Amino acid sequence: MPVFISMLLAAFIFSPIWPLGTNPMPGDPFVIVNKQTNEVALINENRVQTVVSAATGKSEELTPEGLFTVTVKALDPYYRKKDIPGGDPNNPLGSRWIGFDAEDTDGRIYGIHGTNDPSSIGKKISQGCVRLQNEAVESLYDYIPLGTKILVTSTSKDFTQLGKEYGAIRE
Repeated sequence: MPVFISMLLAAFIFSPIWPLGTNPMPGDPFVIVNKQTNEVALINENRVQTVVSAATGKSEELTPEGLFTVTVKALDPYYRKKDIPGGDPNNPLGSRWIGFDAEDTDGRIYGIHGTNDPSSIGKKISQGCVRLQNEAVESLYDYIPLGTKILVTSTSKDFTQLGKEYGAIRE
């Protein structure tokens, strides 16, 4: 094989640029939302660190699928639709907001957030966001910096397999 083709092939294989967007670098955090199981996994330091139960969209199309980027984070987020300040027990966004750029939005429409309705976790019930127990989103919040990649999918594959496919777990 000519040297040029070998170098080109090696550059593509080891490049952080993939057809689905920037590939996580080894050790970078990576979040996977599985709508089929209503679970969220944090992959960090080359392994699945934790898996928590979630609530997702009432219908399949409400929670968009794809590879996205965290663009906004907020402590005690303000709920604009009903003018409810952060920290208010009636705020449906709970104690944290981790927004991502689904459907060409700015991270203020779709996100992973807490909830004031813990009984909704594990169900397909939201208007599109991914809900977690407040304790769960609080424990993940500091491990998910701006720029973190989030994969939203509906699959029977396990989180380790998905992490390997997207380069977040390297053997």
